[in-house]
Amino acid sequence: MNVLTLQVILIPFLGTVLGAACVFLLRREMGESLKRSLSGFAAGVMVAASVWSLLVPAMDGSAGLGKFAFMPAVVGFWLGILFLLFLDNVVPHMHANHEKEGPASKLSGTAMLVFAVTLHNIPEGMAVGVAYAGFLSGSVDITALGALALSIGIAIQNFPEGAIISMPLRAEGLSKKRSFVYGALSGAVEPVAAILMVVFAEHFVPVMPYLLSFAAGAMIYVVVEELIPEMSEGRHSNVGTVFFAVGFSLMMALDVALG
Repeated sequence: MNVLTLQVILIPFLGTVLGAACVFLLRREMGESLKRSLSGFAAGVMVAASVWSLLVPAMDGSAGLGKFAFMPAVVGFWLGILFLLFLDNVVPHMHANHEKEGPASKLSGTAMLVFAVTLHNIPEGMAVGVAYAGFLSGSVDITALGALALSIGIAIQNFPEGAIISMPLRAEGLSKKRSFVYGALSGAVEPVAAILMVVFAEHFVPVMPYLLSFAAGAMIYVVVEELIPEMSEGRHSNVGTVFFAVGFSLMMALDVALG
């Protein structure tokens, strides 16, 4: 793995770090409209990335199957959905609640929130790593710029995600520094997952279409289960939907222009 590949793999983590740094710039509590906007934007980016950067290359890589070229994408997609469904049943849910009072319950809720988001970030790291592995192996139709587009897109998506983590932690009473650290660390698992995918790329060549669609399924699960409810909760507003369209359009443009 060369230095340039490593730098590109770290781009999504940088997005999380910059998003978490919003805790130093914004007020103590995130406004409802801002949270909806960030959630909608992140959801749009992830849906577009799942389609153009993962599912389409997965089906292109299975073109030899003829009319059944969709099968690896369907199987991998469902494996990704079921994997995240399994995680949601065995680990704390991303929407940590704090109904109990007291510092101990807040600390517990904080730990659960960071842990849950960290686990949900694994598929995003896998997506970047699998895309680069596909490019390096030449087994699927992914260019270097296409893999870069996915990395940039996930970094854009990670920016609001970092803020969505650090700002509520600050509102709960944590210091700005600790809120930033927790928010940034939630994305640290992404480059680790990406590097593992790239390092073992040669072993994944036969199942590359399945891995690409697995990452897509996992990302779509997060969008439907977590981000869409967050952009729609509270009083009726279309701001989340509008920013979903903005994020989707931006990621689609990035992937087509760079891919």
